[in-house]
Amino acid sequence: MSKVHVKTGDTVILLTGKYEDKYDKNGERKTGKVVEVSPKEGKVIVENINVITKHVKPRAMGQQGGIIRTEAPVYASKVQLVCPKCGKPTRVGHVFEDGKKLRSCKKCGKSFE
Repeated sequence: MSKVHVKTGDTVILLTGKYEDKYDKNGERKTGKVVEVSPKEGKVIVENINVITKHVKPRAMGQQGGIIRTEAPVYASKVQLVCPKCGKPTRVGHVFEDGKKLRSCKKCGKSFE
């Protein structure tokens, strides 16, 4: 099983990709919250990033069919963690505090969990 550098609930920034919604209105790279992490595939699902449309057929009697919008997985290497303390995109380091291994920001040096 391979490790992924982000966890569920982290705020990440999209680095690369051919997604049409990669930039926001100000021309900045889009950020979003990680909804789901799949370490086996090395992919993450980020809210409002890589949104696709699916054509869904009604399966049960009275169920609504149609076109729905949902987030598709993105490779974890294409996203970078945004530090909750300084707000900058950063790599993840590790520090030991009170016998616990915590993640830390490589830019500001502060630890977080």
